[in-house]
Amino acid sequence: MSDEATDDATAAGEFTADPERVATLREIADDVRGETSESKQLANILYRTSDLYDASEDTSPESIVRNVKFILEVTERGGLGR
Repeated sequence: MSDEATDDATAAGEFTADPERVATLREIADDVRGETSESKQLANILYRTSDLYDASEDTSPESIVRNVKFILEVTERGGLGR
């Protein structure tokens, strides 16, 4: 799929399987992951975003946003046990 066609599909809310995009996003996630909670959160967000383009995953942008909000809320509260 050409970059223009991919951009058109993404703009229309369609996320077609794109193994190269999955690999790129996950490589970036691995690069930014560090010891801080912020870098771990960013890496997790990138991994979740890559799921949109992974043919073996069944997710949506809305699901990812809900998941990310939950992660940030739990982090803000200091963990799941509080």
